[in-house]
Amino acid sequence: MNPENLRYAPSHEWAKLDGDTVTIGVTKFAVEQLTEPTFLELAKVGKALKPGDELGVIESVKSTSSIYAPIAGEVLEVNKAALDNLALVNDDPFGAGWLLKIKPVAGSTLEHLLTAEQYDAQIAGH
Repeated sequence: MNPENLRYAPSHEWAKLDGDTVTIGVTKFAVEQLTEPTFLELAKVGKALKPGDELGVIESVKSTSSIYAPIAGEVLEVNKAALDNLALVNDDPFGAGWLLKIKPVAGSTLEHLLTAEQYDAQIAGH
């Protein structure tokens, strides 16, 4: 079950709006598909992202996957703890394993993203 307070991209990223900041991570489903992440690279602070831009890459013993921006904005913060300890992404993808915080462009919302119910329906089809 995915948290109801988040919005989801079809490409398995989640987003949470907190005031004027959006926190982004990858879903538990994405982490489970990867099995045991071994390497994570994320966009640098200050990078401008458009929806669909690659914001990072996550590798595992099984595969390499791009991570995409679900919303336009500028990278404000990178989760250094997750970069140093990939177990955070694996064990707590919706909490301590968040990846980036961005300042969304003016007027941006998360309304174009899937609700938890819609995302659950999408992954049920896998």
